[in-house]
Amino acid sequence: KLGKATHTPKMFGFQAAGAAPIVNGAPVESPQTIATAIRIGNPASWKGATNARDESGGLIEAVTDEEILAAYRFLAEREGVFCEPASAAGVAGIMRLARANPRSVPQGARIVCILTGNGLKDPDKAIAQAQIPQAIPATMDAVSHALGLK
Repeated sequence: KLGKATHTPKMFGFQAAGAAPIVNGAPVESPQTIATAIRIGNPASWKGATNARDESGGLIEAVTDEEILAAYRFLAEREGVFCEPASAAGVAGIMRLARANPRSVPQGARIVCILTGNGLKDPDKAIAQAQIPQAIPATMDAVSHALGLK
């Protein structure tokens, strides 16, 4: 059961730094980012996004491709979520805000990041990020040692 919100919900948006027309206040002629689904130089929803930000007291900021990829890996490694890089942009932005000012999120606050794109929409990014694990012998001792249990 969800309780009543104790704070007014704020809308936070994050654009890729190389394709951040709303953040920059002007269209981007040649947007560049690894997050292909948000590589948009002049979004049709510009006014709606800025209205949501303004009406909620939120923000719209840019995140770097490196921050997007770090969030992408975090979601896969720690949460078991395989999303496309563009979906990881929101998580990257929240992670940046939390690092910059840990008190910026009220205690007990609920943060919801919508991940709309499955990782299979951009499998080349996953392949490029993958690290081939080291092969070990198929023994309990070797597995226990590799996991740091021995």
